Amino acid sequence: MRLDPKTDLTLTRTIDAPRAVIWECWTTPEHIKNFFVPKPHRVDACEIDLRVGGRFNMTMDVDGKKIDSEGVYLEIVDGERLVFTDTYSEGWKPAVDPFMTAIIEFADNGDGGTTYTATARHRSPEARQSHEDMGFHDGWGIVATQLEEYARSLE
Repeated sequence: MRLDPKTDLTLTRTIDAPRAVIWECWTTPEHIKNFFVPKPHRVDACEIDLRVGGRFNMTMDVDGKKIDSEGVYLEIVDGERLVFTDTYSEGWKPAVDPFMTAIIEFADNGDGGTTYTATARHRSPEARQSHEDMGFHDGWGIVATQLEEYARSLE
C-alpha cells in the first residue's frame, strides 16, 4: 500500500500476542469494548456485521458525551486486514461529514507476536492535520497498548 503523507496517518507496533487473538479482538463486539478508545473513555455499544458492506457501528462515551459512529467494511482479508470507513453507513448511505477510512493490518512477526499497522486515510490534508492535532499517534498508540494487554488476558 502506498501511503500519501498529505492525507494518511499510520502507526506500526509489535504486539506481544498471536495474530489470531488480535484478529478476534478486532472482529468481536465484546472485545472491541475493551480497547478501542483510550481509557477512561469507553465504548458503550458495538455492532459488527463482518462482511463487505456490513456495519461497523459503535457508541462511545468521551468525557460523558455520547458519540455515535456508523460505518461499513470495505475490505476483509481473514486474519490479515480490515478496512472500514464512516464515509458510508449500512446500505451504502453516504455520510454528511465523514472523518476517515481505517486500514488495520495484522502480520505474524516470527516470535509469536503480531506486527500491527493502523492507517487512517482522510479526504483532505486539512482533515489529516486535524486528526494529527487531535493526538492520532498518542491515542492510537494507547489503543495498541490496551489491545496488547487485553489480548494477553485472553491467552
